[in-house]
Amino acid sequence: MQNYQRDWLQRMLPRLALSPSLAVILVFVYGFIVYTSYLSFTNSKMFASTDLIGLENYVRLFNLPNWHLALKNLGIFGGLYILICVCLGLFLAILLDQKIRGEGLIRPVYLYPMAVSFIVTGTAWKWFLDPGIGLEHVMHLWGWDSFTFRWIKETNTAIYCVVIAAVWQSSGFVMAMFLAGLRGIDNEVLKAAQVDGASPYHMYRRIVIPMLRPVFLSAFVVLAHMAIKSYDLIIALTNGGPGRATELPATFMYSYTFTRNQMGVGAASAVIMLMTVAAIIVPYLYSELRERQHERN
Repeated sequence: MQNYQRDWLQRMLPRLALSPSLAVILVFVYGFIVYTSYLSFTNSKMFASTDLIGLENYVRLFNLPNWHLALKNLGIFGGLYILICVCLGLFLAILLDQKIRGEGLIRPVYLYPMAVSFIVTGTAWKWFLDPGIGLEHVMHLWGWDSFTFRWIKETNTAIYCVVIAAVWQSSGFVMAMFLAGLRGIDNEVLKAAQVDGASPYHMYRRIVIPMLRPVFLSAFVVLAHMAIKSYDLIIALTNGGPGRATELPATFMYSYTFTRNQMGVGAASAVIMLMTVAAIIVPYLYSELRERQHERN
């Protein structure tokens, strides 16, 4: 009897220790997701309402030019952000994988930006790119009076400043992911390719990079969800401006919910963002679970 009670207690202790955290997550994460979804079907303005209006908020949302602009900016920002981070991270990982001297010092240098919050990153790059105090001002002090760099002030180029800041922060993390993948490749496979006369270019193109497919997928998922929910970087760097040139769905949602007092429309935009993230993460989780099940069998 005592052994049974001891075994039961040993099984239940981990569950009891995790149950408060699980309860908090269920209420403050999934509970509020359900509540936000409910609000998206109501006539909520400044305060929450219980008057259901069906899909009217979603129809209004997709008829708003500001929402279409936010989606366009997200496409530009997300596409460039993911592409540049993946290419730059892979390039840096390949260089570090050559066992270069000082790797232990260089690796933390590239990883350090990831330890900085997006607020700090946005503020620092705002100072650097501001023509009055940043790069342009410094060049003028050095005597290069004709130098101009006003991307952050131009509506056509401000979104690319956001891309630069985001890539600076995230490329080191992607580099670490690819470096771990490269270090996990069996050296016997590479030696066999070298014996067969494969050049380094063909070896990376036909052997190494295809073997890094799970890393590519993981990097895409991480970067895509970071791009979709980007808010603090935009607020700190451009505050959505100039005009609405750098407005993204996250800033649109905050603006319509808490500034324009259109809570129903803001909730609808939040649900669309959630569905987009789910459309990226759910297939990834499914493929991971299926691969693990296949390995067990």
